[in-house]
Amino acid sequence: MHDSALAFRPAAPTDLAKVHRLIERAYRGDAARAGWTHEADLIQTPRTSEAELADIIADPDNRLLTAWDGAELICTVLISRRGADGAYLGMLTVDPQLQAGGIGHRILAHAEAEAARLFGARTMTMWVITVRPELIAWYERRGYRQTGEREPFPAETDPPLEFAVLEKPLAGG
Repeated sequence: MHDSALAFRPAAPTDLAKVHRLIERAYRGDAARAGWTHEADLIQTPRTSEAELADIIADPDNRLLTAWDGAELICTVLISRRGADGAYLGMLTVDPQLQAGGIGHRILAHAEAEAARLFGARTMTMWVITVRPELIAWYERRGYRQTGEREPFPAETDPPLEFAVLEKPLAGG
């Protein structure tokens, strides 16, 4: 990857097939195991669908942001308006072959700035599966703090999973 060539832009409907493939490859299945942020050993069902992604980008309270290295999609992240001055961050996805190279940090910073600019967000909230302490720690190193709240996982799993709620104040919101 050529770091200086990294271009950020919102996802367009024509990007949905590529975005869906990247998200599934990064979160589920054997290909995900090349990276460190996967859920392949925890959850067997698909992470999302093209129809869900189409609904997300059609909603003005959402932005599905993408990062490209030339014509190659390498990163995505969802930001959503939450109330008068909040935002939610989800589906941060980095190509499994490129994880641990600083790209996740760059798209996270971009998402935070965009949430403040687009939604007037002063706080970013996210949910991380509690059995992923290394991922929670990664977000904590970037200024997120656990609120102590827990949210149930939306699907039945064995063992049952839950989310830790993390929050970060944003500058410029």
